[in-house]
Amino acid sequence: MSNILAIVGRPNVGKSTLFNRLTTSRQAIVEETSGVTRDRHYGKADWNGVEFSVIDTGGYVVGSEDVFEEEIRKQVNLAIDEADTILFVVDVKAGLTGLDEDVADILRRSKKKIFLVANKVDNSDKIHETAEFYQLGLDEVFPVSAVNGSGTGELLDEVVKIFEKKTVEELPDLPKFAVVGRPNVGKSSLVNAFLGDDRNIVTPVAGTTRDSIYTHYSGFGFDFLLVDTAGLRKKGKVRENIEFYSALRAVRVIESSDVCFLMIDATEGFEAQDQNIFHLIVKNRKGVVIIVNKWDLIEKETKTHLDFEAMVREKTAPFSDVPIVFTSVPKKQRIFKALELGVKVHKNKSLEVSTSKLNDLLLPIIAKTPPPAIKGKYVKIKYITQLKTAFPAFVFFCNSPQYIREPYKRFLENQMRNHFDLTGVPVQIYFRKK
Repeated sequence: MSNILAIVGRPNVGKSTLFNRLTTSRQAIVEETSGVTRDRHYGKADWNGVEFSVIDTGGYVVGSEDVFEEEIRKQVNLAIDEADTILFVVDVKAGLTGLDEDVADILRRSKKKIFLVANKVDNSDKIHETAEFYQLGLDEVFPVSAVNGSGTGELLDEVVKIFEKKTVEELPDLPKFAVVGRPNVGKSSLVNAFLGDDRNIVTPVAGTTRDSIYTHYSGFGFDFLLVDTAGLRKKGKVRENIEFYSALRAVRVIESSDVCFLMIDATEGFEAQDQNIFHLIVKNRKGVVIIVNKWDLIEKETKTHLDFEAMVREKTAPFSDVPIVFTSVPKKQRIFKALELGVKVHKNKSLEVSTSKLNDLLLPIIAKTPPPAIKGKYVKIKYITQLKTAFPAFVFFCNSPQYIREPYKRFLENQMRNHFDLTGVPVQIYFRKK
């Protein structure tokens, strides 16, 4: 089950620097990929073997404090709703401000664990200046320097103690499906179409954790858990920053699932936010099926769906081996086809290939098309094996792993996709020195 840490505070206190500091150990998660604008406000961190997600709320607020006071309050409320633990960052150099007091006031009323982080303590002289923040009434103040890292270890030691205490109820061993996407693309209509008419085949799962609600669906030959967090949110009247809220909500649902149905609106195409959610799914190594909804509203010619499909694959590249299904939820068109694809992707995700089969198949291909020499160095791949992970991950042992470039990695992934059914599943390839 996911652990989510949100970083809140007013602008310019160093939230993004702290975010970068916490997520650098897993920099591969937030790397820049050619042609793709990455979501810079979401990353993975790992401390003492405890993995958690980090959300930087600051990336969504730009501009002067006076204009955005209301915006910051909204985001603090959203972080309280969606995160497990909150880092409230203040700035020692600027001292205590009225806006800090407002944020503290909202946080004190929440039931979440709050860590008060005094940033920019760049030398020991500044430590005594953190004392004024005790008047915010949030227990201990953690002095840190996000720039040089001092104090962050002590802070993280305390944070992961909270995460380790989180217990996860046992869930039935069934595929966990989630429906994700931008607002108003038809997600709840799809969930209702799956669940609505036949309430007798739907049962809430006892002991569902507070992160996500799982509904057990069994009927028409399907048996799965549908992940839903919508029921958790009572504050219906908050007019929130939609993009920030969608990202936070999507993270929670994606992390709780095995396969995500990414729903897009046919009338609007595949937008930047659809792309961001797609990358969140891939970052988390979840299976994915793309559902193009409202297809009944599109004027069609002979190749319309092929053209649309090609456009989507171009935007999800380099990972374009994804099932795409065109639906109309009100007309119940192809919604069970979507479920069939979800089951298939779930099966692909648990693919296991024997070491002998991997080597027999791939080593001759590699011998025929070896990695290109770099600076006169030739890479020899000697041996391949699959890791025991929740998604397909493979290790290629070779003499000089540092000389293997991204295009060759993609070549190997494509070879594997050609020979094994990995449709809808992100694949991780590692190179290690033999």
